[in-house]
Amino acid sequence: MAEHEPQQGEQDLEKKIVEIRQRFKNELLKDSTDKYDSRDVERIEQEDALVEAYLTWRLYVVDDTLKMIDESLLWRKEFGINDVSEGTIPRWMFESGAVFLHGYDREGNKLFWFKVKLHIKDAKTVVDKKKYVAFWLERYAKKEPGMPLTVVFDMTESGLSNIDMDFVKYVINCFKVYYPKFLSKMIIVEMPWIMNAAWKIIKSWLGPEAIAKLKFATKAEIHTYIGAEHLPPHLGGSDHFKYTYPPLPDDDFQTPLCENGPMAGEDDAESKEGEMESRDALESSFNSEIVAKPKKVNFLEESLRSEDGERDTNVRVKGVRKPLTTFKGLLLDVSPSEELSFGSGENEKKCLIILSNVTKNQVAFKVRTTAPEKYRVKPSSSSCEPGASVDIVVSLHGGSQASPQDRFLIMAAEMENTGSQELTQFWKDVQKNKIMEHRLRCHVLDSVKSAAVPHRDSLGETSTNGQQELSTTLMRVMACNSRLEQKMNSCLWVQKVLTGLVLVLLALNLLCLYLLGTAQRPS
Repeated sequence: MAEHEPQQGEQDLEKKIVEIRQRFKNELLKDSTDKYDSRDVERIEQEDALVEAYLTWRLYVVDDTLKMIDESLLWRKEFGINDVSEGTIPRWMFESGAVFLHGYDREGNKLFWFKVKLHIKDAKTVVDKKKYVAFWLERYAKKEPGMPLTVVFDMTESGLSNIDMDFVKYVINCFKVYYPKFLSKMIIVEMPWIMNAAWKIIKSWLGPEAIAKLKFATKAEIHTYIGAEHLPPHLGGSDHFKYTYPPLPDDDFQTPLCENGPMAGEDDAESKEGEMESRDALESSFNSEIVAKPKKVNFLEESLRSEDGERDTNVRVKGVRKPLTTFKGLLLDVSPSEELSFGSGENEKKCLIILSNVTKNQVAFKVRTTAPEKYRVKPSSSSCEPGASVDIVVSLHGGSQASPQDRFLIMAAEMENTGSQELTQFWKDVQKNKIMEHRLRCHVLDSVKSAAVPHRDSLGETSTNGQQELSTTLMRVMACNSRLEQKMNSCLWVQKVLTGLVLVLLALNLLCLYLLGTAQRPS
């Protein structure tokens, strides 16, 4: 019986997605096909994950989901979100450092920082500021599809002059309406007591699904949500990152190195070349931040050379779990499609990436990671013949443990003139717009989590699912409560109207009695 429940749930979800698309076409697109951006309409019609995200965020209520889609698509067209780019945003906004992506919380979610003290209310720039926030959200959505963000309002040294209620309401609407399932948490750090009244108003704007995600934290309490390695010194952290522009911040390849410094690869020459290439790749890879003085990152990189190397690869593939999902790329199909899963078992310390060439030419590829001191990638750089596949083994080094913050970047480019061209020179000469990029995140299996924390903490980990279910239930209860409250208010209003009518009728009756009494008196 229990086995049929997930299948039934999937069927119900598919039915609702079909219903939403039909009603979207018949109701929302009925008046005009130019109502929305055609690119957004195409996504609604083709991407199940997007429709499911709207549906989930609206607790599977179809009417509410359609309303959210309508508001979201109207906003996207009004602000021209699909055409927002770095060139359409005023340069001074990037230079201010008031908004940026950097670091991860303890659950592996990207941090979206708002430095409140750098924000000045100005009606002339409000539209550009809203587009600026949308630019970051769009950029992240394309690089990390399906991954939520943790918003951090850093209110250190801020005052009433920095609070723009309209702008804050817009940011909340971005996650409440425009970007479904994008919000992991919203953390308000070091809020001055004088702003309590303002935040009570802001809290009233949040829907029931977002109120549960709102966290107020002091300098000491913020460590509950974000590790010290991703917090600035003024919040008690050890991250000395400093925002600078240009270029666009990009820190996914600048995570701290191990205490002993960069770990050398098997070939020192290739390792030095990897350092140079990593600098070049920063401007076009992951979307985060860049440090004022960039650190050298040594990515372990080696080419698949001889038949001996091929035999080693075949040996290593044995015992490694085969990926079950596939990302369909322009040059390569990548398996798995989204994440590598690591655990504490012997067979869980290695993962397999399969690259399949779908072009008619040879394709060069290389693999990068945000934690080069943890992982060994073999081969990390090579090429793939037309129609062929290459197995890449990613293994944890020594006693290292995987983390949800770890990421892998697969870069591929078509080699039109193969000949005797060396990969090192090829990557130097290839144009950035011809490079295909695909990102994989790390998933840590429960066995690692339980082994890495004390028993007391492990008990907390086992209750996470229960807490999530409870949170979802509470959100639904709050939503129902909100609807009941609205109906109750309507009933009270009707009751007041009826009471007023009854009083009027009583007054009329009394008046009639009085008139009858006066009429019957003898003159």
